[in-house]
Amino acid sequence: MLAGRESLSRLIGKRRRFLPHLQSILSSPIQSSLNLLSDKNGSLAETEGSKDKVEMPNCDLVTCPVCGNKVSGEDYTINSHLDGCLSRGTKRKLTQRTLLQLNFGCSQSKVQISSGESEQLSTSDLDKSPCDSEQNATGGFSKTIPSEEQSHDQRRQLPCTESVIRIDIAGSTENPISDGSVNIMDELPVLSTDNEEPRHCMDETVDSISGMPIDTFIVGRRFSDEKDVNLGASISLLRDPDNIKDSNAIKVVSASSACSKTLGYLPRELAQYLSPLIEKYCLSFEGYVIAVPRHSVDAVPIQIVCQNMMFNDEKGCDNFEDFKHLWRKALQVVEFAKNRPPNTTKYQQNFCLLLQEVLTSSNHLFTEDEKKFIESFTSLSEDSQRLFVRLYTRKGPWFRMSTIMYPEVCNPQQAVKELSATGYLCLIEDITELHGDDMKDILSLLTVSELRDILCTLRKKRTHGSRKQNLIASLLSCYKGGTCPVLPHLILERTEICIRTSSEAESLFWRAERLFFLNGEQDLSAFLLVDLGIVKYPTFNCIISEQIFPSKSDLLAYEEAIEVAQLMDQSLEENSFDLVLRCIMIAESRTSRSPEKLIDSTTPELMSRFLSCFSASWVYSKVILLGISFLEREHRYNDAIHLLRRLLNCFTCDRRRGYWTVRLSVDLEHMGCPNESLSVAEAGLLDPWVRAGSRMALQRRVLRLGKPPRRWKTPSFSESIKRKIKEVHIQGRPLNCEAGRKSRFYGEDGEQCGVEQLALHYYATEGGWQGVHTESGIWLTIFGLLMWDVLFSDLPNVFRTRFQTAPLDLETDHFYLARTSLIESQLQKIQEGLAEEILIASWELHIGTACRGVNWDRHSLSDLRAAVSCIRGPCLASFCRHLAQDYRSWSSGMPDLFLWRFHGDYKGEAKLVEVKGPRDQLSEQQRAWLLLLMDCGFIVEVCKVSPAITFP
Repeated sequence: MLAGRESLSRLIGKRRRFLPHLQSILSSPIQSSLNLLSDKNGSLAETEGSKDKVEMPNCDLVTCPVCGNKVSGEDYTINSHLDGCLSRGTKRKLTQRTLLQLNFGCSQSKVQISSGESEQLSTSDLDKSPCDSEQNATGGFSKTIPSEEQSHDQRRQLPCTESVIRIDIAGSTENPISDGSVNIMDELPVLSTDNEEPRHCMDETVDSISGMPIDTFIVGRRFSDEKDVNLGASISLLRDPDNIKDSNAIKVVSASSACSKTLGYLPRELAQYLSPLIEKYCLSFEGYVIAVPRHSVDAVPIQIVCQNMMFNDEKGCDNFEDFKHLWRKALQVVEFAKNRPPNTTKYQQNFCLLLQEVLTSSNHLFTEDEKKFIESFTSLSEDSQRLFVRLYTRKGPWFRMSTIMYPEVCNPQQAVKELSATGYLCLIEDITELHGDDMKDILSLLTVSELRDILCTLRKKRTHGSRKQNLIASLLSCYKGGTCPVLPHLILERTEICIRTSSEAESLFWRAERLFFLNGEQDLSAFLLVDLGIVKYPTFNCIISEQIFPSKSDLLAYEEAIEVAQLMDQSLEENSFDLVLRCIMIAESRTSRSPEKLIDSTTPELMSRFLSCFSASWVYSKVILLGISFLEREHRYNDAIHLLRRLLNCFTCDRRRGYWTVRLSVDLEHMGCPNESLSVAEAGLLDPWVRAGSRMALQRRVLRLGKPPRRWKTPSFSESIKRKIKEVHIQGRPLNCEAGRKSRFYGEDGEQCGVEQLALHYYATEGGWQGVHTESGIWLTIFGLLMWDVLFSDLPNVFRTRFQTAPLDLETDHFYLARTSLIESQLQKIQEGLAEEILIASWELHIGTACRGVNWDRHSLSDLRAAVSCIRGPCLASFCRHLAQDYRSWSSGMPDLFLWRFHGDYKGEAKLVEVKGPRDQLSEQQRAWLLLLMDCGFIVEVCKVSPAITFP
C-alpha cells in the first residue's frame, strides 16, 4: 500500500455518497506552479495559472465575476465554482450587480440564535423504565451541557466569543436491568443550561409545589397486571424499593380498584429523582390517564399531581436545597420528555439528539435556511423520521420503493410522500425524471435475471454466466451509443418508483455527523454500541472556550478538502492516474496560497495548535503526501522533490516533518544528488520536529553519505547510534523460506508457529522466562492505566464529544506542556514504586471502558502486574515520560516480546526482545526504540531466528 493511503482512508472514513463540489473540482483552473499533467517524464514545469486550465469539452464558457476565470456555463458548475470562490474569500473584481445578472446571487445572513432555539432542550436520550419493553428501552449518555454558573446572557452569545462553556459528561454505569444477555448503558439525564428554567420557578414555596401537575408516561406495560387502561382512569404512585432491576422503581397502580393492580412503571429517568422525594420528604402523587395508546404495550400518557408532603420550616432546613435540586431535575426530565415520547425508536432518538446538539454547539456554521431545514426534521411524522434515518444510514444511493419494508414504519408510502414534499427525498416515477447520470445506479438495483430479461427484450447478445457488472456495462454502452432509447422505460417497468435521499439532506446531515463526531470513522452506530453495552466511554468534562471552525468559510474549505481527499482515494482505487495527478495539483495549489498563515496556525505558543488537523491545509497535506508516494512509485522523483519542499516550507512546526525530510533526502539521492541529499539530512537533524525513527534514519544517512571527501569530521552522535545491541541466535525448522512472506517454523510440539512463538519457547526453556508477544500493545495499555487520571483531566478544548477515547491533543506536544505538573506528579509516584497499586486501582475502577491504547481483552491483570513489578520504578517512569512527551512518535515500534521472571516472591527482572526472521532487518523506528530503552535502563536484545542446518 502506498505510504499515507491508510491515513487518508481513515480521514475520509465512511464514504460520502454525494460530492457537491465535484464538478467544480474537475473543471476549475488550477493556480499551481507544478504541472503534472503535461509532463509524464517527471521534469518540473513552472507554468502560469492559465497554462494549467483544463479545456472544457464543447460547452460555453463564462467569466466568473469573483475570480475572473473561465468556467463552464452549466448552472451547477457555475454555482459550485462561485461557492468555492466566495468561501475562500477571493477578492471580487466586479460588482454585486454582475452576480445578480448572472444568477449568481447568494446572500449570507448574520448568524443569530433565536429565542426558540435557545429554549430548546439539549440533553441526552432519556432511559425508559427498568421494566419497559426491549423496543422502548433506551440508554445512552448524559447530554454535554454548558456550566450552570454561566449567566443567561453569556449563554446566548455567539460561539466566537471568549466565554467558556463547561460540559459535564456523566459517568456511565452498567445498567443492572437486562431482559437478556445484553446490558444497556444508563446515565442520568441533565438539562442544558442553554435553555430557560422550566415553567415552574425554583423559588416557589413548598405549598405552591403541592397541586402542581406533571405530564409523564406509564412505561413497562408488558409487566403490568392490568392490560387495558381507560381514559380518565385514576392512578397513584407506589415505591417499589425491592425491585431487583431498579432500586428507584416507582409503580403506577390503579386507584379505582380495591386490589391496586399494577399498570406499569414511571420512566427510569423520572423515578430516580421522584423516589428520594417520596421517601425522604413523604411526597405522594395521584393522577389520571390522559390518553389511550393504540397498542396495549405502548407508553400511556398520564398526568400526576403532588398531593401533600411532610416538610417543616422549609427555609431553615439544611435539606431544603437538596429538595429543590431533586425537584428541579424531575421537572427538567418532564420538559425533555415532551419532545421525546417513549415510543420513539432508539435510532430515531439518537439522530434527533445529534442534530439538536450540533445546532446548539455549532449554530454559527449553518445559514438560516439550513437551520430551518434541519429543524424541520423533528416536525415530520414518526414514520417519516424513521424511514429517512433508515435510508440515510444505508449504502444506496437509490432504493426501490417496492422493497422498503420496516416493521416500525407503519405507512412507508405516506412517509415517502411527506419526505419528498419537504425536500428530504428524491423520486423517480417516470422516464422524464431518469437522467443519464443516475442510469448506472438505477441499473444496479435490478437483479441479474431482470438485466438479462432487458437484454433479451432489446435482442442484444448475452451470456448466461455474465456477471452483473458486465451486464450493466453492456446496457450502458448501448444507451450511450443511442441504440436503445427505450432502456429507461424498460428499467422503470421493473423497478417502478425509485427513491434516494436528496443532495441537500445528504450534505447537511453529513456535515452534522462530522461536527458531532469530529471524524469520519464514527457514525450513528456509535450510539448503538453504547446502548447495547458493547462500548463504554470514559468519564470526562468538556470545557470549550474556542470553536474548531471559527467561521463557516473555514468549515466549507475543510469540507472541500475532504472531497478532494475522497476523490484522490477513489481515483487510486479505479486506477484513474490522470485524476490522481489532478488531485495532487489541486492540493498543492491550495496549500501554497497562504504559507504565512499555515506557519502561524501551527506555532507551539498557540493553545489550539492541536486543532490544526481540522483545517483544510492539513487535509491537503495528507493528499500531497499520498501523491508523493504515488509519484515515487512512478519514479517521478523530481515532482516528488518539489512537493516535499512545498510541505517543508509551508508546515514549519509539524510532527510529520521527520518523514518528509527522510523522503526528500532519499529522493535527492535517487536523482543523483548525494551532496544535496547529505545537506538535507544534516539540516533535518537540527529540526526539533524530527524525532524517533526519522531522526535515527537521518543520522544513519549522514554517517553513510558524509564520508571523506564530502565530510572529514565525524558527527558527535556517531558513537551513540553505533552502539551494539546484544544479539541472540536460535535455529528452527522452517516451513517456508519464500521472500515476501512471513517466516513460519515448526515448534517443539510439531505445530506451526511464527518466529515470535519460537523465541518465546526458547527463552522459557533456556532461562525460565515467562512472556508475551505484545509489541506496543502491553506498553500502551500500561501507560493508559497508569496515566488514566492525567488523560481525562480537565483541560480546555481537548474534549468535545462524548465518544472520545482520548484527548484531542494526545499525539501533540501540547499534551505534556499543558499537564506538566500533573504528569510529573504521577511519574514521581511511579518512580517511587507505586506503579502496581496505581495499575490495580485503575483496572478495577475503569475495566471495560474504552481508552486509546488500552486493550482489556488481550492483556490480563496478572500479566500487567508482573510487567510493572519486574520493571524498576525509574525505568517505568522514564518510559511513560517519553510517551507523554511524544505519544505519536513513540507509540509504535516497541520490541516484539516482553519477558519476565521472578527471584523469590517479590523481586524480579524483565527483558525486551525484538525478534527477526531470516530475511528481516531492524527498522529505524525499532532501532531507535531499542537504544532509547537501553538509555532508560531496560535489558534489551535482538533474537535472530535462522533455519537449522541439515546434513545429507
